[in-house]
Amino acid sequence: MTTGELPERRVAGALGHPRPGPTSRVRVREVSGTAVRDRRDDLATEEPLEIRIAAGGDTRTLAITMRTPGADFELAAGFLSGEGIAGPDDIASIAYCTDEDLPPEARYNTVTVHLRGRVLPEHPSMQRHFLTSSACGVCGTASLDALHTRHAALGRPAVDHTCDRGHALPPVPAQVLYELPNRLRQAQGIFGKTGGLHAAGLFTADGSLLAVREDVGRHNAVDKLVGWALLSGRLPLAGNLLLVSGRTSYEIMQKALAAGLPMVCGVSAPSSLAVDLARDFGMTLIGFLRNERFNIYAGPDRVVTHPE
Repeated sequence: MTTGELPERRVAGALGHPRPGPTSRVRVREVSGTAVRDRRDDLATEEPLEIRIAAGGDTRTLAITMRTPGADFELAAGFLSGEGIAGPDDIASIAYCTDEDLPPEARYNTVTVHLRGRVLPEHPSMQRHFLTSSACGVCGTASLDALHTRHAALGRPAVDHTCDRGHALPPVPAQVLYELPNRLRQAQGIFGKTGGLHAAGLFTADGSLLAVREDVGRHNAVDKLVGWALLSGRLPLAGNLLLVSGRTSYEIMQKALAAGLPMVCGVSAPSSLAVDLARDFGMTLIGFLRNERFNIYAGPDRVVTHPE
């Protein structure tokens, strides 16, 4: 399967056009008190990514999202996983589009996911064209009822997040949770340059950081992280927890649920629908995780608040 950062770099040279990077340099005028100076500044790059799927000779545009370039194959795979369209066994290859009708500058902004089936899948998500932004997540996401229906059709339990490899998330001490935001922040290399990116981090129950992904869109960062897990054969993530650097929305909880994550933490507030989803599906949801405090909105049994 053509996946990950190495194939992306390999294709980059073949397309004959500079590949957009995660940061862009601009000139700014800085004003501080009475001092004024002109200098260079690094910004988080924001460009569109068109996600196409192909099977049996047919190709269809599934989504267009504003994202930070980098880990584009992971983003596409994670998006398909979160929507229930494709899992680890469904993806044959992922590649940048080299169609001659595309201008060269657009070729790194178009990714095609080739599925193993002979026809494009029949799925409710296929009946609509996604247009996502870096702020609001997927538009027209299915309701909680539809999410229950999807998981029932896939044979996935709502509450039992035991991984088929025998690993489940043990109770996590509060002291471990307190340390996660700093560990995530220290791993945010692009944020350190720009100050303008969201992050999603995957942790073990003892607080070890397994992977982190950054993007201008909080939901894109989660897709990249889930896509990394999918393409490296790590799904489901029943023995891990997710930390996001901002608020926790319904879209993020939906993506975490599809990845088998039993616990989601955010440094800011969750939305009401995110809380409803967590409670409906037996997930643990933590908000305002910062400065050695947090709120548990759902699933308190997975958190050890009083050391024995």
